[in-house]
Amino acid sequence: MKYYKDFADFLAEHFDGKMQKLSKMQKLSVNAGFTCPNRDGTVGTGGCTYCNNQSFSPDYCRPLRSVTEQLAEGKQFFARKYPSMRYLAYFQAYTSTHSADVDRLMDLYHEACSVDGVDGVIIGTRPDCMPDILLERLRELPWVMVEYGAESSHDTTLDRINRCHSWCDTVDAVVRTHCAGIPCGLHLINGLPGENEEMMLATVDAVNALPVDVVKFHQLQLIRGTRMAVDVEQGLYDVPRFTPESYARLCAGIVKRLRSGIAIERFVSQSPPELLIYPRWGLKNYQFTEIVNKEIKRVRSEMDRV
Repeated sequence: MKYYKDFADFLAEHFDGKMQKLSKMQKLSVNAGFTCPNRDGTVGTGGCTYCNNQSFSPDYCRPLRSVTEQLAEGKQFFARKYPSMRYLAYFQAYTSTHSADVDRLMDLYHEACSVDGVDGVIIGTRPDCMPDILLERLRELPWVMVEYGAESSHDTTLDRINRCHSWCDTVDAVVRTHCAGIPCGLHLINGLPGENEEMMLATVDAVNALPVDVVKFHQLQLIRGTRMAVDVEQGLYDVPRFTPESYARLCAGIVKRLRSGIAIERFVSQSPPELLIYPRWGLKNYQFTEIVNKEIKRVRSEMDRV
């Protein structure tokens, strides 16, 4: 039994009839060689304190390779098991709209869409990096979704982790994207320093007030080589220490709180073991989702007995 709208449900609304099994649609990450305005001095330096881009970039994503080459290698990996797989090109690394040259950006996105089997693109970016002119041009693509890294609705948290944007920036970007007729996703992190469960659920309430289509949660991961890892090691602050069970309870609370029309793409992320300091749960994404569903079922059963 499904207890919430998931990413496959969202895709079915947009690609109904194009594939026999929408579960066989796969995102392929692309690294187009962008940097980040929070690294190059545009809005800040040093980057977000938790960020090590290596922790979420697949090996085939090398900026020296063209978009077409990266997608071809990604397709080859999945095609052996799923010959009829369809794909979405996921511009994931760093800030994938961080360029003053809109034509260059559109060339990259069009290149991705021209690859056989690729039905559209998902663009990962920051809420302060989406000019109106680019939103207008994005409508040229066969299908596109924009995913904004929001992380939290609390400006105190955003300042603490050196995001160099505000929640107001997120609200503005989401509203403009929705008005442009483009599906919109938000990326959020549970367990950022200084936040308790009440604050995390308050972020869910803030998301409910926006025209958001998809949310992607994950637990804070303490990664080697990041400023946050150094700060925690030096005892400047600590981060919430979830067990799989306590985090599953939080996720069940999020499902209960989140507006039902918003799809949840995931609850957890998995960084390479050699980079990960905490948490080291040893669970695959699907295994954790099973724990969340059991927790949701338990909570509902208790409510039914009341």
